[in-house]
Amino acid sequence: ARFSINQSSPLTLVLMVASAAIGGTLQYGYNLAIMNSPTIFIQTFVNETFLERWDIQLEDYQVTLVWTIIVSIFSLGGLAGAIIAGPMTIRFGRKKCLLLNNIFLMSGALLALTSRAANSFEMIIISRVLIGINSGISMNVQPMYFGESAPKHLRGAISLSSAVFTSFGVVLGQVVGLREILGSESCWHYLLASNAIPGFIQLLTLPWFPESPRYLLIDRGDKEACIKALRQLRGCEVQSSELDEILQEQADTKGMRPRRPWELFADRSVRWQLITVMIISSAMQLCGNDSIYFYASYVFKEAGISDDQIQYITIGTGTCEFTNLLIERKGRRFMLMGGFILMTVWAVVFTIALSFEHYVSWMPYLSMACIFTYILSFGMGPAGVTGVLPTEIFNQTARPAAYMIAGSMMWINLFVIGMIFPFLVSELSEYCFVPFGAVCLLSALYVGLFLPETKGKSLSAITSEFHKLNFKGEDKRKESQTQAQYQLGEVCLSTAL
Repeated sequence: ARFSINQSSPLTLVLMVASAAIGGTLQYGYNLAIMNSPTIFIQTFVNETFLERWDIQLEDYQVTLVWTIIVSIFSLGGLAGAIIAGPMTIRFGRKKCLLLNNIFLMSGALLALTSRAANSFEMIIISRVLIGINSGISMNVQPMYFGESAPKHLRGAISLSSAVFTSFGVVLGQVVGLREILGSESCWHYLLASNAIPGFIQLLTLPWFPESPRYLLIDRGDKEACIKALRQLRGCEVQSSELDEILQEQADTKGMRPRRPWELFADRSVRWQLITVMIISSAMQLCGNDSIYFYASYVFKEAGISDDQIQYITIGTGTCEFTNLLIERKGRRFMLMGGFILMTVWAVVFTIALSFEHYVSWMPYLSMACIFTYILSFGMGPAGVTGVLPTEIFNQTARPAAYMIAGSMMWINLFVIGMIFPFLVSELSEYCFVPFGAVCLLSALYVGLFLPETKGKSLSAITSEFHKLNFKGEDKRKESQTQAQYQLGEVCLSTAL
């Protein structure tokens, strides 16, 4: 007997999401957050290493520079991961790619764990590169795996879980990084290596779940394996409409090999899709949200919060991102635009609050509230939608390349922001959020003007909306030519008569 998907119990799908995300985007959030609490201890370790090896006492700005490299090199690793993620998913499949990704994680954790005994801060830098590669791959592969495995009516919610697990990773990293747990002077190397635990959980659980059904049918041409995977993920018999949609996409891409990133740049039919994912992925980092996790103590110090309170307040910033659960209720376009507009407002209020913090006693608390509302707004829009977009607006052959481009833009911009953010805070002081507010305003304008709604629509419906943008002038020209030919035909006919 056939069941409706809505009545089935897709427990396998839920467990698969948890397994993939625990060793995936949770790692990204976790590795952003754990670098905050051991700042002073690692800076002291760097200083002591220089003294012991070369008898050099570093200046404060030199220690800050080495620390900034340790923090920001994570982004360059992420960029490398985003670039190799595309070819890896095509070669090994979505699931196997996530499992192989743990090689980078375990190597990085081992280096971080032994760096103190070896008296080598260079091992921490290499460790951060490897952890970055791990995050870069999982940030690209996981949303692709989820988007291709979920039924259409759950696609947004399932893809969104990537952002939810990133938020959970941030909170977990902040809690584990408390001085009472692993954020103390004697335990910071254990804190940097603690990311191996979610990796082990993934290695033990993910092999039990199926590969992406779309990958099995479209890339591998294995219809039986696709049906088996769908049955396992849905917890019921496969609906013919869902299988027909995958078969239709297979027919549309038949004989086409996976696209390369530079081919997408040359293809006019995906021009606005590409511009959209590049702008939204860049804005996700240039809005300054993730920099708050890297340098939370800097920001709160500027807001006038005492040192003792900072480590507890930063945990609150992570919990704010859970608002991205709202996104499936409203459309992607609405949430994205609304999120960016609200972030612009809070950036302005934050700037005003910082400007008056020395004149009004309660202003530091308004500054702190602005950081929380800023992250809340980020969680409502950009955090959830950005990962879903490439799955929804590109077909199977273009998707890995689109994720490579989107991921590269995200990691390049995270690196840039990571490097300049401490200097922005020290140079611009109370005006440090003005550039971020400008980015949010421009992004909201772009979304409002150019991004069609994608929620609940099939790929062909979304493609036809983008077609109007990609061939705007040409379609009008064709219409006018057709009209002219029609009128010419009428003139010829009347002359003949």
